[in-house]
Amino acid sequence: MLSVADFSLLFRVANGLTLAAWIGLIVLPRWAWLRQTLRGFIVGLLCPAYTVLIGVFFFGTDGGFSSLAAVQQLFTSAPVALAGWLHYLAFDLFVGLWIAKRGDEAGISRWLQAPVLATTFMFGPIGLLLFAALTETRRRWVAAP
Repeated sequence: MLSVADFSLLFRVANGLTLAAWIGLIVLPRWAWLRQTLRGFIVGLLCPAYTVLIGVFFFGTDGGFSSLAAVQQLFTSAPVALAGWLHYLAFDLFVGLWIAKRGDEAGISRWLQAPVLATTFMFGPIGLLLFAALTETRRRWVAAP
């Protein structure tokens, strides 16, 4: 059986790999192989790791989603908390890849995309909201007579 130290190591590895992926997404040219590698990272590492943790530990852990107290209790379990963190990492990186692709397709400057992507990395939904505001502002600006 894995110990809390093992889950802590998995947490540090996932964080390090995800940080490297975000840095690559923000600062490197968006070559097709880079985007494929980052998508593969999500599918190839984070999502299956999340799936295993949920499958093995979630249903045997106290707590649940019926109240805030139940959610807090659920996340006192190291493997379930790690699964929750992998969920954030995977979804935020997926959204970041989507933002970068859509931003590139729309011709939005990488300089404008960078702070949006950095915000998405740190505060997922806020970055998505910023991107929506940026694209809407750009659409109105381009459409203005």
